[in-house]
Amino acid sequence: MNFIKIILIFIGLISLFSCSASYEKLNKTEFNPKKEISKHLLTAYKEKAEFEANEMHDWNSAKLYSEKALDAAKDKKILPQKISYWGIPTDKRFEIIKGYNNLMSVYEDALSLDSHNLAKAISSLDCWSEQQEENWQTWDINRCRDDFLNAMHTLYDLISKNQKKEEKKIVEEQKIVTDSKKVKDSTTIVTEDSNEKILQIIYFDFDKSNLSNVSINKIHNFVKKNKDNINNYIIVGHTDTKGTKEYNLLLSIERAKAVKSILIKLGINSKKIKIIGKGEDNLRIKTEDEIFHPANRRAEISPLK
Repeated sequence: MNFIKIILIFIGLISLFSCSASYEKLNKTEFNPKKEISKHLLTAYKEKAEFEANEMHDWNSAKLYSEKALDAAKDKKILPQKISYWGIPTDKRFEIIKGYNNLMSVYEDALSLDSHNLAKAISSLDCWSEQQEENWQTWDINRCRDDFLNAMHTLYDLISKNQKKEEKKIVEEQKIVTDSKKVKDSTTIVTEDSNEKILQIIYFDFDKSNLSNVSINKIHNFVKKNKDNINNYIIVGHTDTKGTKEYNLLLSIERAKAVKSILIKLGINSKKIKIIGKGEDNLRIKTEDEIFHPANRRAEISPLK
């Protein structure tokens, strides 16, 4: 028995040394990666490694984050761990899988537009998965999840605005060509961004109309900021193109209703709120039919004149 105990202690010491080696290297070496995304990932994963090592004394997690930080320092492409890597309880897996799929669907666009929030989303998804695997520190699970959702919602906004900017540029270029040829017809070319009056966009998970805590907080902040300036509200629900048009129309109405219910709870008279469902008819990100896209799954809050 004593011999077995010695072997187990020896194995434990080897494991601890292996876990701490990468962490020590991370903290004793100066790094200067060339890519912006690598710099942000290095910072994000180093912070998480330090937290796990110094606060939680979780050397396995510290090792994972340290190794990902070291890879980022070498300008390697860093993605969140696949969900199969984690031993997440079955009833908690689906939400995180959706988060992973949403992130991967916008990765390339996000990389060119906002590497800081992309790095935050990648590292926070790993953090969310790791904490959910342990499944006891509720506050840390919520913190990592909310960090992920905040970063993703920022990325959705940027991707949507960038597409509108590109569409406006194309329209203006077409107008210049048309004017230069002095072609006169009954066609009206609109160069104004139709979404300029949208004050707040709230995003939803696929096939869902329930609101996350992050989204509810955004609505709270929106009302606090604008309550004295808006008399009447219009909430327009939208979907992506996955599913039938009939189903998506009903889903978009449910999303608008969900936002309306929060406005009412915050003291807005229900008579001052109008809701509309657009289904998949007004995409912010243009896609073909039957395409998932998280930036299209939304409700838009605007003043109603």
